[in-house]
Amino acid sequence: MTREEAYLVVRDPVAGQSILRLVQSERFTLGRTPTNHAVLQDERASRVHCEIFHGSSGWIVRDLKSRNGTLVNGESLDSDQTLVTGDVISIGRVEILFCQGDPPTDPSEDHPVDAGTVTGVMPDELAEWHASIVHRRSRSRLLEHMNESVSTTPRVGRAAAELCRLSFSLGRSGDMADSAKLSLECAMHGVEATRGVVLLTKSGFVGPSSVDTLELKASLPHRVKPDELPWAACATVLSSDEAVLADLAGSSRQKKSSESVRGVSFSAPVRSAGKAIGVLHLEVAKSINQASPDDLEFVLAVCDALGVAIENLAVREKLSSKLAQTADENKQLRHRLGQEIQMIGKSPGINAIIAQIGRVAASKATVLVRGESGVGKELVARALHDASPRNAAPFVCLNCAAITETLLESELFGHEKGSFTGATERKIGKFEAADRGTLMLDEIGEMSPSIQAKFLRVLEGHPFERVGGHSRVQTDVRVVAATNRDLEQAVTAGEFRRDLYFRLKVVEIMVPPLRKRPEDIELLTRHFLERFSNETGRKNLGFTPAAIEAIRTYRWPGNIRELRNVIERAVVLSQEDQIDVDELSLSKLATSGDTGKVQENPKPYAPQSLEEMERLHIGATLSATGGNKSKAASILGIERSTLDRKLAKWQTDGKAS
Repeated sequence: MTREEAYLVVRDPVAGQSILRLVQSERFTLGRTPTNHAVLQDERASRVHCEIFHGSSGWIVRDLKSRNGTLVNGESLDSDQTLVTGDVISIGRVEILFCQGDPPTDPSEDHPVDAGTVTGVMPDELAEWHASIVHRRSRSRLLEHMNESVSTTPRVGRAAAELCRLSFSLGRSGDMADSAKLSLECAMHGVEATRGVVLLTKSGFVGPSSVDTLELKASLPHRVKPDELPWAACATVLSSDEAVLADLAGSSRQKKSSESVRGVSFSAPVRSAGKAIGVLHLEVAKSINQASPDDLEFVLAVCDALGVAIENLAVREKLSSKLAQTADENKQLRHRLGQEIQMIGKSPGINAIIAQIGRVAASKATVLVRGESGVGKELVARALHDASPRNAAPFVCLNCAAITETLLESELFGHEKGSFTGATERKIGKFEAADRGTLMLDEIGEMSPSIQAKFLRVLEGHPFERVGGHSRVQTDVRVVAATNRDLEQAVTAGEFRRDLYFRLKVVEIMVPPLRKRPEDIELLTRHFLERFSNETGRKNLGFTPAAIEAIRTYRWPGNIRELRNVIERAVVLSQEDQIDVDELSLSKLATSGDTGKVQENPKPYAPQSLEEMERLHIGATLSATGGNKSKAASILGIERSTLDRKLAKWQTDGKAS
């Protein structure tokens, strides 16, 4: 191994360039404290950051568990590394070039480090500004690590009070210019500045900030002219993303200024979303000996608070725009929904329902809406909600027949995360979603007995627990239940709880089928024709007399839902201006009874004995109960033994059911 001399070229943006000769018998440390062989003026350097020593393989660099790490030729130093001539050690903004041979006699002699770092000749004004910088900071300790800064930073109490007042003021600020002015006033008061400016990136600009993208947002005590703005300071701050304290004495800008004040300046970056978007610049009538790096920290803290305020203003503006758009959409949807839920008709049945809704809507009473499928039970429930004091709260609808028993409880009452397979997060149920509003439960007769019991307790005003949860939830919900089943028969058959039936039937609204309100059929037909004609852009559509007669005489087993679909299909498929009867596609299904079960076409009357009628009736009851004799006997109102005797007799006579 040759004993060729080695040395380091230390390039510190603050202290300038220096040469450190290496001696093989010594270990050379680099860091912020004065005891190091190379003192680094960069706060990203640790107190004792790294060391360089001579080993068997040559000169070796070792990171001493520094806070921000050490780079060698741009790569993180994870273990000891042998240096070769031309290696560049980077610590923060400080670059250390390793060289071998005789060191130059002039420390300022240029040593090219990397072609990518050469930016050309620095303008005189910018070079002068760099030469005037005496302190730098990349972040303020006043907004974080307060326990540490209390013992190390003078006047931290006063600074914290100023920052607290500024935070409250910025929280009430409504625009960027006002926030910039508040921050400038706070910073000037904190460091006793004579004047200052805030320059921020122009609105709508996207990309890296530069002096060309800045515009004046605030200046005190008066508005300054463009040629008086500190462009050199702004360029330095934006390029380095650091706050700087500079001596203004003898600067060319100070000489050109009409001000007689000679002092120092503070310049700090305003950051938003992790990047510099502006500069706050202050000028203070102090000598460089009176200025403190702690003042620079305070100015930087003010800039950070301003940056957060700017982010919040941007979010607030975005939310405001989104809310305005949503309000407009809600208005349009409400208008369309209002058209959807019009109760059209002039029959006595519709007039009675409208009058009943007017009397019931203001109360909290549970309402049971009954009628065949397709008659408009949900429309009645929504009309109840809209006419009630709860109309500003949600209207939530749930079809109990469309969900399995295991999921219905979760839909109604919600569940906690992990309560069952697939429950990846907490979910609120329909009762919580409809709090202070109305919950419509369609097909209530399909609810299983186990859920009926829990549902009844909630109807009685008791709190409930989510599936898998332990906390009790209390809601204020008006329930409107709807069904097309014969609940009385379901109660008799033991399929629906008797107490729940009476709890639901506080107020009952019967919606008649469309065939029982013939006065409304033509009105509804015209309404749907106009609606779907407007949607499809087909004007002047009408019906032939034969089509009108078919619509009047048809039994409408699917009620209003079927009428709506028939008219929509006819409007879409019709090729003429007049819709004829063959384009209506009327079905041949039988109509439903009040229980919701389809009635077969009645058979011709055939005289029969009472015994034969009894046998047929008992056989039908047994069939309905799945052959359960005890249940059939209970429904028939006879003893089980009596039923067994009758069945045995008919078996003997060859008339078994």
